[in-house]
Amino acid sequence: MSLLEKLGLGQKKKELAPLIGDKKKKEQERYALKRNPYIRLLILLIFIIISSFSLPRNPVKSGFSYSTGQPWRDADLTAPFTFAINKTADELEQERQEIRGKTPPIFRVDPNVPITVQTRLDSIYREIRPVLDSYHTWQSSKRTSTDSVSEDSTQFAMNISSSSIDLTESSWTLLLESYDRVQRENLAPGQFVGVSVKQQLEMLIDQLMQQGIIDRNKNNLEYDKITVRNPRQSTERSVNLSRVRDLREANEFVQFRLNRLLNEEQARLAMELYNKVISPNYLFSEEDTQNRLQDALSSISETKGAIAQGQVIIRRGDIVTEEKANVLASLAEARAENASDIERWVRFGGQIVIIIAVTFVFFMYIYLYRRSITSNNSMFLLVFLIMGLVSLGAGLINYFDIADPYIIPVAIAPIVLTIIFDSRVGLVSSITLAALLGLVNGSSFEFVVATFAACSLGVFSVRDIKDRSQFFFTTPGIVFITYILVVGSFTLATMSGWEAFASDLMYIAISSVFILFTYPLILLFEKAFGITTDFTLIELGDTNQPLLKELMNKAPGTFHHSLQVANLSETAAAAIGANSLLCRVGALYHDIGKMVKPEYFVENQSKGSNEHDKLKPQMSAMVIKAHVSEGVKMAQEYDLPQVIIDFIKTHHGTSVIRYFFEKAKEDEEMKSRLEEDQFRYDGPLPSTKETGILLLADGIEAASRAMKNPTYSKLENLVNRMVDDRVSEGQLSHSPLTFRHLQVIKETFLNILVGVYHSRVEYPEDKEREKEMEQDQSQENNSPPQEDGQDTSESDQYQEQEDQNRE
Repeated sequence: MSLLEKLGLGQKKKELAPLIGDKKKKEQERYALKRNPYIRLLILLIFIIISSFSLPRNPVKSGFSYSTGQPWRDADLTAPFTFAINKTADELEQERQEIRGKTPPIFRVDPNVPITVQTRLDSIYREIRPVLDSYHTWQSSKRTSTDSVSEDSTQFAMNISSSSIDLTESSWTLLLESYDRVQRENLAPGQFVGVSVKQQLEMLIDQLMQQGIIDRNKNNLEYDKITVRNPRQSTERSVNLSRVRDLREANEFVQFRLNRLLNEEQARLAMELYNKVISPNYLFSEEDTQNRLQDALSSISETKGAIAQGQVIIRRGDIVTEEKANVLASLAEARAENASDIERWVRFGGQIVIIIAVTFVFFMYIYLYRRSITSNNSMFLLVFLIMGLVSLGAGLINYFDIADPYIIPVAIAPIVLTIIFDSRVGLVSSITLAALLGLVNGSSFEFVVATFAACSLGVFSVRDIKDRSQFFFTTPGIVFITYILVVGSFTLATMSGWEAFASDLMYIAISSVFILFTYPLILLFEKAFGITTDFTLIELGDTNQPLLKELMNKAPGTFHHSLQVANLSETAAAAIGANSLLCRVGALYHDIGKMVKPEYFVENQSKGSNEHDKLKPQMSAMVIKAHVSEGVKMAQEYDLPQVIIDFIKTHHGTSVIRYFFEKAKEDEEMKSRLEEDQFRYDGPLPSTKETGILLLADGIEAASRAMKNPTYSKLENLVNRMVDDRVSEGQLSHSPLTFRHLQVIKETFLNILVGVYHSRVEYPEDKEREKEMEQDQSQENNSPPQEDGQDTSESDQYQEQEDQNRE
């Protein structure tokens, strides 16, 4: 009967068999989806379609290559057909300015203004009439000495204070006294000053309205004439600006005439009334003026003459002047407009072939040198998704023509790919995107070179990123400066205008700022695709992380051991070109499972205390093995990345807990029934350089820590033997570490350990303390060794071998 049947687990195993079968089936389906080549083909096709959508929609070009001010290097060029010569941008702008200067502003006659002015004047006189009457009544009461003088005075005061007519005191006095005199002496109404003033005002206002008052200051008008439209009469006429008045000139005219017609006091009163009622009757019409201007601008011809078929345009060696360059551009535009559908499709087909070729080169690189990407559809999708987003953005900007192509933050894609994968993938993606987007932007060699240079240096700036400030400040600055240097150099080399360079500079600055969005994009891709980048590793490597602080508090010895292993692993990984940051972070977390029962591990035990003395060897081995599974469970609870969990699983491989296995064999009754697998870690074996380095560093650090009086030769012997034993046991058989790598790792470990356990000058008190420690050690040797899993037992074994060799 098997052990499972004895424990009553046989039936349970049968019940779980269907569930296990379903799980395996789902894993096989996931594996098939992950490796399916048709999915990769579909991803490639979608990327090519997106890139094709990004192609410019402009028609076929002439293919001429020339520079203004330089000799024409091709053969003599004759016109293949008759075509019109386009006006240059400067010529068109000059004509537009001339039209703007010749198109006078349009004013509309408002026929209601004279009526409104008259109504205001009549309203003023109606409002002052009660004031005048109450004043005359008061004055009459005063002259006849009646009892109502006080009441009449109060009534007058109330009327004048409630009047909304704001006149000066002298004007009120003139009106009141004149009205009282006319009423008192029974004079004709025309003798009243107000009547004569009103008549003069009406005559002058009528004269102004007929000549016209404009609602604009003449000094602000740059025209000698204006156009006057009368909607009521449906007429339009051109009027000399000197024939009409603005408000300032109208005031001066009225003031002059009133001074001629009236005395000083009456003229002052008339001007006050005039200012209260006057309004311009010629109103400027922005809409009419703009419509007239647009009609005139739209009538401008964009061509000037023509070149007949067969006429020589330029001969070989002739200087390409501005005029010749304009003729060549006109020929190119005419040829594009006259291009047939076949020519357009041929051009489009050629561009598609270029896109396929560039994409295929990139695919072949990752297929030959980055199989981890092409063998995983998820990672394959991630690569082309990042590049496709940049290509799509370029296509949208080109399609809607909303900005300069330099605004496209092309460097984001190579930078993200470098952080997620490595700098070589980022560099090749820089070449690919520069070529594709150069094709999108009219096969611009300048754009290709500038983009490739900026993206490449951006890749180099993040290939070994250490902190966020390096990314947020250094990388955008490097990309910006590189763009400026390359684009500026092209501007100097081609003698181009600095205005275009200044415009490009603004867009380059904007695209450099967009690089800051790379950080949130990386976080998004990490969550969506389950990947771990250096950003996450930098955060996890902070010893203030809750899990590491908990390890430090519950198992300080294990925490110190993890720090030492992290230093060993990081240095060795850097020496062989592995991921040193990943190695360090994996080492910090590899023993977190010891927090569950820290007292069972020697680095956390105090003197004279060993929990394993109370357990049988088999049970001790189970407790030691459990720290791996407990660590995995704890890592999953804290949502650590899978790459870190792999370090926890593999840091002991499938090695045997030798000390307890040998101790168990001392029992003669159990010896016949012992199996080595009962004392073996569950694994799996390390499958990467980094996990392989950790397996070696973990055991060597523990063994060196337990070594008595370490010397250079002892440490060298220890490192060589432990590494060789791991190789002979097959613990590194799944790891890509080579013998050359192992030799470098040995040397790196030895250098660090020698630095840690360096010798120093012995002082007399040191000798006495050493004697006391030796006495304590001899007493401890009489008790069973303390167990730290595999590590301490092996250190004891190596120590015994060292003693034998020394004897």
